[in-house]
This record gives sequence, C-alpha cells and structure tokens, in this order.
Amino acid sequence: QVQLVESGGGSVEAGGSLRLSCVASGFTFSSYCLFWFRQAPGQEREGVARIDTNGRTIYADSVKGRFILSLDNAKNTLFLQMNSLKPEDTAMYYCAADPWVCILDPRAPAYWGRGTQVTVSS
Repeated sequence: QVQLVESGGGSVEAGGSLRLSCVASGFTFSSYCLFWFRQAPGQEREGVARIDTNGRTIYADSVKGRFILSLDNAKNTLFLQMNSLKPEDTAMYYCAADPWVCILDPRAPAYWGRGTQVTVSS
C-alpha cells in the first residue's frame, strides 16, 4: 500500500536551515503529484509546496525564495530544503501524494505521512 515517511525535522534557531525527507513506497513515484503541507498548533493545515509529474513546482508565498523542493526518483524520495527559517515556520510538516489532483490544498491529496516536527526559535 502507499506509504509516506517523513524525517529531518528538529529544532533550529531563526535563520538556520533544515532539510526534510519523505520516502515513498507502494506506488510509482514519478506518476504522482507530491506535496508538503504544514500545520501549526491551533491553526489549519496549509500548503507549503508541490511538484507535479512534469517537475513543475509551486510554493506558498510565505516560503517562496526560502524553501526548495527536489526529488530523487531513484530513491523514491522527496526533499524540502528549508533556508532562512523563521519562528513562524514552526509546525508539523507533512508529506502527501495524489495520482490525479495537483492543487496545493490540504483537501486534495489522498495519501499522507505522519509528519515531522520543525521548531524554529527566535
């Protein structure tokens, strides 16, 4: 079955960097739209970035210029490089995937990982 496992979260000071990884299994990696979402305590889940099957990326305005999506198709792994981190980036980060829908909306993806926590201190 489809599985998504995130890793790479942690605690970092403002201005620092982290790289999140999402290892996928159970589906043809390159045929799915792949996403990163995040959810801070007491807030709704929001889209961070997504990459479609043609390799085109979309980023939320709040992370544009700081976060970078990349893929390693050979290892079925999705990455999110997060630079110049801010305290407002603190959240649980989730990897998601969908074979058909490629909208950066938390209602869209059919498959989700369990998340990895990112905490940015000021």
